[in-house]
Amino acid sequence: MADEQAQQGQQGSNQVDPAFLEAVNEYLQLADTHTRKVGPKGPSLAILFAAARFNAHVFLLSVKPIDAAKERAAFLDYMSTMYRRMLNEHLDGIGEERGIDVGDSELAEDYKAAGVKIGRLKDAGANGAGNSAPTPAGDYVAAAGAVPPSNAANE
Repeated sequence: MADEQAQQGQQGSNQVDPAFLEAVNEYLQLADTHTRKVGPKGPSLAILFAAARFNAHVFLLSVKPIDAAKERAAFLDYMSTMYRRMLNEHLDGIGEERGIDVGDSELAEDYKAAGVKIGRLKDAGANGAGNSAPTPAGDYVAAAGAVPPSNAANE
């Protein structure tokens, strides 16, 4: 089940499914609309709540009822790990775009192995020289033209 879910957003090895990008943009546009009305905290919590509810629903549709109890912990670990990785990728990428030091990435070793130099990793090279490369999230965010919700409600 985990492998199926991981592949849902991608076609082939490096192509992102346009329907995935369309869905991402629709959710971000809706979040931005609500953020402009009430600020970012309410919409953020609503998105997390909706994602948790929907993913619990998908899990229960995907697993044999007799196996649900024994697969529950693995599902929770998988989803938590996946969300944490996505959140790290976006913190790293958006921090880089905005010139904000977001601290040491939990993905630093993965980035190094892939030749990605971003944030503090750019300064880790000889004499602080390094080439910035996009985070893994950067590819599908850039392809979607996705923009995080505005901070207009906080200003």
